[in-house]
Amino acid sequence: MQKQAKLILLIGAPSTGKTSVLKHLSDIGYDCFEEISREIVQEARQNGISHLFQKEPLLFSDKLLEKRKEQFYSAKQIDSKFVFIDRGLPDITAYLDMVKTSYPSRFTEANRLYKYDKVFWFPIWQDIYTSDSERYEDLRLATQIQHFLIETYSALGYDLIEVPKSSIKNRAEFMLSYLNDR
Repeated sequence: MQKQAKLILLIGAPSTGKTSVLKHLSDIGYDCFEEISREIVQEARQNGISHLFQKEPLLFSDKLLEKRKEQFYSAKQIDSKFVFIDRGLPDITAYLDMVKTSYPSRFTEANRLYKYDKVFWFPIWQDIYTSDSERYEDLRLATQIQHFLIETYSALGYDLIEVPKSSIKNRAEFMLSYLNDR
């Protein structure tokens, strides 16, 4: 009988180290799912839209909702102890709330239906903050995003586990130690 993996979520503002830690976890043999919003951003750019979320936040969020649901189901099918995922479904409503965009109930319904087992929160860390072609947020906006993420996940009843500011390896070891001790 296949065991169902525990879904471990990594959340935080842009450029807080989630992707680097996820890559390290993957490199040492854990099943990981990367952030998928970059895929949507790149697809929109190919169609001549430089910032789809800024231009049409609901269209972007609908695309993201479907892809994150698919990702959730795929992660649930893995026969493993843990599956690590970079960003979850509640991130979508956190971002929409931040830009004061109202949204249909399918978004809040998804937050209720698709539950993660543990949520690790990566705090803003100015020393590692960088920007790239898919990331339009400056440090001020990243701080706002962090506020809305914490508020959203906390309101949904998640206990957020803060990942200490340390090396990639130490951050991954902190997470693994926390999970294996429980």
